[in-house]
Amino acid sequence: MTRHFTEPTTDYWQRIVPAHVVERPDAPWQFGYPARLPDGRVLVLPIRQLANEPSHAVASLLVNHASLEVVETLGAMLAERLSIDAPELVIGLPTLGLALAPVVARSLGHARYVPMGYSRKFWYDEALSAAVHSITSPTPGKRIYLDPNLRPLIEGKRLVLVDDAVSTGTTLRSAWDLIESLGGDVVACGVAMLQSRRWVEQLGAERAARVVGVFESPLLKAVPEGWVLRD
Repeated sequence: MTRHFTEPTTDYWQRIVPAHVVERPDAPWQFGYPARLPDGRVLVLPIRQLANEPSHAVASLLVNHASLEVVETLGAMLAERLSIDAPELVIGLPTLGLALAPVVARSLGHARYVPMGYSRKFWYDEALSAAVHSITSPTPGKRIYLDPNLRPLIEGKRLVLVDDAVSTGTTLRSAWDLIESLGGDVVACGVAMLQSRRWVEQLGAERAARVVGVFESPLLKAVPEGWVLRD
């Protein structure tokens, strides 16, 4: 694949900067996309060219590759947006949502959070799991699990789901369905990155209205000078 204004890096997302210092604030962007945060500052995300469609790209956030300062800032901003729903418990979705969920829980004044996972421990109950099929997990057979020992924590509670991003919405929908089937009241879902708007149709209008994010990341297409917004 011919590389088009992309480069291997884990450096871009290590700091949050004032908007006026961003080298390319407007399209066409080259190498990095400036995601604007609620306080006006910017987190520059590396642009990742799609292997199966080289003329398309996404601006990528990998929370577990980011600096602790960035993770804590995003978590605190997300907690502020979720606080209006007065949640009693935070549920972290695997895998990258587990980096944000503890920060969100602590910022909300909670003593703990509940993690979900993709790994099935020997004491898990298959009834406390749901199939997952997404753009990043296309192979059938993958499931998301809740530890049976954690079930009493969620029953009858006002809950928020926390993940790093929402793109197609399929993983989020599976987790949402599972938690509600086990007696949890999902009042909102919080993500650091809202990637495009494909997830709205997948979740439906009522659930989509309860999704909040820290920043938006659009889908991109190639032009000779770099990358611009894709319709």
